[in-house]
Amino acid sequence: MKFWVAIAWVLCTSALAGAAEAPAAPFPPALDSYQDRELSLGAKLRHRAAAEPLNLVATIIFGLAIIHTFLAPKIMHLAHRWRDEHRERMRQRSPEQRPEGAVEDVSFKAEVAHFFGEVEAVFGIWVIPLLFAFLILKDWGTAQVYVRDRVHFTEPMFVVVIMAIAATRPILLAAERAMRSVARLGGGGTAATWFSILTIGPLLGSFITEPAAMTISALLLARSFYELRPPARFAYATLGLLFVNVSIGGTLTHFAAPPVLMVAGRWNWDMAHMFTHYGWKAAGAVVASNALYYFWFRKEFARLRSDEPAQTAADRWEERKDPAPAWITIVHFLFLAWTVFTAHNPALFIGGFLFFLAFTSATEHHQNPVLLRPALLVGFFLAGLVIHGGLQAWWLGPVLGSLGENALFFGATVLTAFNDNAAITYLASLVPNLSDSMKYAVMAGAVTGGGLTVIANAPNPAGQAILAKYFPDGVSPGWLFLGAFIPTVMATLFFMLFK
Repeated sequence: MKFWVAIAWVLCTSALAGAAEAPAAPFPPALDSYQDRELSLGAKLRHRAAAEPLNLVATIIFGLAIIHTFLAPKIMHLAHRWRDEHRERMRQRSPEQRPEGAVEDVSFKAEVAHFFGEVEAVFGIWVIPLLFAFLILKDWGTAQVYVRDRVHFTEPMFVVVIMAIAATRPILLAAERAMRSVARLGGGGTAATWFSILTIGPLLGSFITEPAAMTISALLLARSFYELRPPARFAYATLGLLFVNVSIGGTLTHFAAPPVLMVAGRWNWDMAHMFTHYGWKAAGAVVASNALYYFWFRKEFARLRSDEPAQTAADRWEERKDPAPAWITIVHFLFLAWTVFTAHNPALFIGGFLFFLAFTSATEHHQNPVLLRPALLVGFFLAGLVIHGGLQAWWLGPVLGSLGENALFFGATVLTAFNDNAAITYLASLVPNLSDSMKYAVMAGAVTGGGLTVIANAPNPAGQAILAKYFPDGVSPGWLFLGAFIPTVMATLFFMLFK
């Protein structure tokens, strides 16, 4: 048996090596290579699917991955049930106390289900069948060229670094002090702090990048709101509000939000253009949505109470309130600024991050542990998303190019819910002869829909990774959609009524 396994292994590795050496045709092909500009939308899509069957297969796999994200909470619930049943069986089998440091027996099927229930793992999981589709319909060399040369992982790497730095104790303490100072203008209570975080935090995304703004806002909401165990309806409303506000809050400038970065250079948009056409409307929508939810849930704020005795949180080392020295906080912000400044050069911002880790080690008594696991999971999520998203241009481009101005706005909003909004604006930038009003519509629609799902905006997985522990069976995509729906409508009104 071992002999035949060895033979099969040699044959497979030889075939893969041969495929890797063979020149591979580029995939996906350039959109103009289909030579179908004169065809109708339906005929164009049928022609492209017939010309490259992998187009359709890749989109079907992407659709299955999206369905998987909606099923993830149920899979996680099943994993928790299997884990608890296994622990109960282990307790009945050996009731004696386990030695200190012993590794607990785990249920293999529960751990596998837990992995499949992690939203951050979904798109990475579905890369595996995508690679098999490449092998069947193309070859291994084509798959290698696509992943290595055609897909750019700069954004996932940047999000990992910026999220880890923004989540450090000195930066969080500084942000918390600033937002509590603003909250004191409204009385300084839980409601005022909630309103301050959801207003200032997302708008900071226009300057310190949206992933950093999402990380800071989510961590501060965790400490000042979610720790008080709000009802599920209020918890989802706040999460949806956070996602929508961060998506539109990055439009005050032309250099911080991914969907804006994709087109600012191509369309010659500067900071003045962004603020006059998008920024002030986004800020108005943020304040209006926050005010609406505040009045809607105003009675709930009075009922928020911590489940823990007051001294418990104070006794936790991670929750200590003594300030970090000013010079350490300044150094952290300098590392944050360096990462933002070198956002398009992974060699520089990853090198800076290594120096940052050394600095946190040298000042460890003023730090909390650097949160690498959530950042890496988010990076893995985004890496899988860009692999799948890079294969959707064959249908997204023609669909966007076929829409009128109002239809383009709502089409971009809806499509954003099923693909990252940066991909939507990028594909729109490839459509020839877009008028200024059409450009406005696609950008406004893309950022408006950026809070409807976890995959709609690159920073959303960061917020979910930080706050998921406050949702017993994980974040439900359906409830998230409902929580984000009203802020999305508010953003729509501001962008459509004040053109």
